[in-house]
Amino acid sequence: MDSSNQNLVELQRAICERAKTTPAYLLPVDRIGIGRDFDPAGKPINGLRHPAHGNMCGWYIWSGEMLSEDSDYFNVICYEHIVANAWDWVQYLALPEGWRFLAAPGYEDIWFDQALFEI
Repeated sequence: MDSSNQNLVELQRAICERAKTTPAYLLPVDRIGIGRDFDPAGKPINGLRHPAHGNMCGWYIWSGEMLSEDSDYFNVICYEHIVANAWDWVQYLALPEGWRFLAAPGYEDIWFDQALFEI
């Protein structure tokens, strides 16, 4: 494991420790839904993790205040491509199913949402 991946694992472990939950690390080939108009500079960045289904790991990420209700809003991207972009919010992606995050400059919120299991 190179040092950048090791640092990411340490960041992800620290996030999970703060949330008092066990990390659920992703594999490079795990597939994530990302809003088709995603803008890494479009704060805040929102993420939620449903239970894994089909070929998806359960993570859905979007930028901005509102989540689109369009049925085809999310594009699929492999985790390894997200990591390669070195976006700072990648540190949240070891949170297990049922967790959400919202990250903006100077602000962070991490919480468990039971409703993510009921969809």
